[in-house]
Amino acid sequence: QVQLVESGGGLVQAGGSLRLSCVASGRALNPYVMSWFRQSPAKEREFVARITWDDGLTTYGDSVKGRFTIARDKAKNTVFLQMSNLHAEDTAMYYCAAGVLSYGRIQYVDWGQGTQVTVSS
Repeated sequence: QVQLVESGGGLVQAGGSLRLSCVASGRALNPYVMSWFRQSPAKEREFVARITWDDGLTTYGDSVKGRFTIARDKAKNTVFLQMSNLHAEDTAMYYCAAGVLSYGRIQYVDWGQGTQVTVSS
């Protein structure tokens, strides 16, 4: 089991930036795909971005491409989500998740508690 602790959320004006962090512990992360998801009360959970821990390959959701960047620091066992040019629609609880490949799909096995991002317009 991987323990995940998110931080970095807060209140920001539209057009501003925030950087979220997710510190992982408990297991070696080499087999994992680390991802960010978000969810607001009015919407279903939405994929934001993911990165393969071993070789750093990244994938982004369409709504954040060009504005968000995911990265990892292997020495600190931390995944970051740099968010720029934030919109009011980015307001949500952001969750970090650790997934493994299973039969060609990513199965997310561990989740953090989330960090709230609120963007004022």
